[in-house]
Amino acid sequence: MTQEDLPQVLNIEKSSFTAPWSEASFLSELYNRYAICRAAEVGKTIAGYICVRQISDECHIMNLAVHSLYRRKGIASLMLRDVLGDLRSQGHTALHLEVRSSNIAAQNLYTKFGFSQAGLRKNYYTYPSEDAVLMLLRI
Repeated sequence: MTQEDLPQVLNIEKSSFTAPWSEASFLSELYNRYAICRAAEVGKTIAGYICVRQISDECHIMNLAVHSLYRRKGIASLMLRDVLGDLRSQGHTALHLEVRSSNIAAQNLYTKFGFSQAGLRKNYYTYPSEDAVLMLLRI
């Protein structure tokens, strides 16, 4: 992902989440040396993106979204596989994330990759208020 991708990334972000990240949030990740930010392109169109923060030997998926026109076409899986390959080669041992309890499609995707439920954060999300399912993958 580059700064030039941000207009398209922000469009996906705003259409995917009720409390979307700001441009400043993405810029912070783009220029953080401990972050991995990738965008998936279809032609010249950004179809999805992923942001992962490296924390010692563990990592955290900060953000992942796919444009509604490109969902259920394997783009999220492609991005996860790509990032996981890098994390494994760098010696990371675990990958964590939070996902809305109502987002069954995302939970199923993560389960397919070997993530398991590790806990629950009550009222973690706002707009609307909702619990977060904590998921963990041992790399």
